[in-house]
Amino acid sequence: MDSDTILLRRIDPARNMVRFYALAIEDSLFGDVALTRRWGRIGTRGAQIIELHPDRASALCALQRHLRAKR
Repeated sequence: MDSDTILLRRIDPARNMVRFYALAIEDSLFGDVALTRRWGRIGTRGAQIIELHPDRASALCALQRHLRAKR
């Protein structure tokens, strides 16, 4: 399986903020493409959402949209 992953971190000790946000694109077993979004406090499991897309181009557009929103 092919995979692209982006990991963002936000650390601000003055505000006790240690967060992560991860985006990953992977081929699924059923022929579509999954965009996995994970976020939470560093050192925890955090939360996760998996979005299914019909093709890699659609998943990359969604990844870029989420990335722009987080940056």
